[in-house]
Amino acid sequence: MTTTRTLHTPEADLAYDLHGPLPTPDGRPPLVMIGQPMDAGGFAALAAHFRDRTVVTYDPRGLGRSTRKDARTDHTPQTQAGDVHALIQALGTTAVEMFASSGGAVTALALVATHPADVTTLVAHEPPLLTLLPDAEAAQRAQARVRDTYQDKGWGAGMAAFIAMTSWQGAFTDDYFARPTPDPAAFGLPTEDDGSRTDPLLSDRSWAITRYQPQADALTAAPTRVVIAVGEESHGTLTARTAQATAALLGQQPVIFPSHHGGFVGGETGYAGQPEAFARRLREVLGDTG
Repeated sequence: MTTTRTLHTPEADLAYDLHGPLPTPDGRPPLVMIGQPMDAGGFAALAAHFRDRTVVTYDPRGLGRSTRKDARTDHTPQTQAGDVHALIQALGTTAVEMFASSGGAVTALALVATHPADVTTLVAHEPPLLTLLPDAEAAQRAQARVRDTYQDKGWGAGMAAFIAMTSWQGAFTDDYFARPTPDPAAFGLPTEDDGSRTDPLLSDRSWAITRYQPQADALTAAPTRVVIAVGEESHGTLTARTAQATAALLGQQPVIFPSHHGGFVGGETGYAGQPEAFARRLREVLGDTG
């Protein structure tokens, strides 16, 4: 059973989906799945493999069905962490388990640092924390190149530049910057410019997420069990390197999951992962034998 609810706050109306009953009949905490800029729809395939659990998915403010009342367009982990904290409180549970992906993993790290009692176990999958890389300056330059391409040529060209950046192996060297920006048609992307410039992934609206500095002391002191995860197919790519750097910051090794950065998504996205195998691995990490 899935029900959709809206949490009204002074700054946003947050839409969330409750898959299963509350309170949970088995006493297990709800399993909350969050992303950014991915909304709740991106977790449909993964949630389908946890029908024995109560799963909660939500749309971050300003994305999907969630609307903003704060007159802002930027996305920051601190603001989103506050939203997730309010959502957990609205669930009426003392704490949750959490799977967080990409920008959502950064939000989750900010949440644990500021509200450590909210989460018992956090699995943070490939947080894109550029500031932790040894080539952080070059990585941010590569990110700016994506933004500039998007601003100059539109969504298709910007997405092609984003794919080139996120699939690049290893540090961003002069060889990377010497390459021309790719033709969007080579990726099956539109070459026409629709004039919009509001994409949270390609604009600079989410730079506060990728440039967030995680609070290592607060995270290691928290009662939360924090697990940094990385896809086995992501080896050498940008988010694999940031995951490894985040794990090192916390004194641990990343845990290997099946597939790639979107390894939990189904074929409806055109970037299919292995959601069934991913769910099995997530259960193992959570200690869930259901």
